[in-house]
Amino acid sequence: MSTNTKAIRSSGWKTDMMIGFPDGVLLLLFTTQVLYSKSLTVQAFYIIHFLVIGFATLLMMIAVFRANRGDEEDGTMSPEEKEKLEKLDISDNTIAHIADEMQKDQQVWEKTLEEEAVELRSYGTLHALRSMIATGVFFFLGSCVVFLPYLVQEDFPAASRTSLTVSLLLLLVFALLKSKITGQGSVRMALRYLLTGGAVVLVSYMISSFI
Repeated sequence: MSTNTKAIRSSGWKTDMMIGFPDGVLLLLFTTQVLYSKSLTVQAFYIIHFLVIGFATLLMMIAVFRANRGDEEDGTMSPEEKEKLEKLDISDNTIAHIADEMQKDQQVWEKTLEEEAVELRSYGTLHALRSMIATGVFFFLGSCVVFLPYLVQEDFPAASRTSLTVSLLLLLVFALLKSKITGQGSVRMALRYLLTGGAVVLVSYMISSFI
């Protein structure tokens, strides 16, 4: 069994929640805002979103499991990779530039892990499965809470306003909770997630206007 440590591995339910919940909220906020005003039957609207929630939850779980497996690479250019580039007749300056950019990306990545208080742990199948399931559950809950107003009332414009309000409140509460868990500034964290939610709504409105 692999014991490498170069992977983003869950350090518990808090990490699983921080990964899964906001993505579920933002995804369903996007799809519902794009589709609620379109000429879809209520049943078609429901079926589309049931499929979106199901497939997206599955993809999230697969991605988390793969992230927990990790790999042996450290994010920088290996001698083997450099040799392959040289065989492609790429100039030394270009190869050096690529290596430098990979190094910068690795430094940014490591800084992000430190800021988000994500631990790197050795691989374990049971741990990976538990993290996969927990993250999927949090993702599913986040998406369902956003979608719930559309199930409660079939007046989709009214449901959209309720869903939007609930989504932004959830993102605000989540941001405050995350700031407490990670020790980051609550104001900065709240602004980050509110701006992200606002950007999702803006993009969904623009896309909805063209389809």
